[in-house]
Amino acid sequence: QAQLVESGGGLVQPGGSLRLSCAASGFTLNYYDIAWFRQAPGKEREEVACHAYSNESTTYADSVKDRFTISRDAARNTVFLQMNSLRPEDTGLYYCAADLFTGYVCYVSPTHSNYKGRGTQVTVSA
Repeated sequence: QAQLVESGGGLVQPGGSLRLSCAASGFTLNYYDIAWFRQAPGKEREEVACHAYSNESTTYADSVKDRFTISRDAARNTVFLQMNSLRPEDTGLYYCAADLFTGYVCYVSPTHSNYKGRGTQVTVSA
């Protein structure tokens, strides 16, 4: 069964770090753009970061620039999200999604992607 499975979430104090993993099974992440999204209660879904297959470019939401880093490990068929200097407003359910690449600009549909994981909870609190 082809799927994406996230892990690495948890409770962390403000200023702390977490590394999320998005592991693909049943298919290869080659030829797919990959994005991390987050959803918090009462807030709109937000695309946090995107990694393009075609040229390995990355894009980030302004709210996480210079704090989060998305990376891809082809050998492990896994995408990571390194999150540093975490803030309470980073709290939410983080999920990864994958769409076949269509060009040089990273794009993953937040609702109709080819694959989407169930998410991992991140809570930033003292």
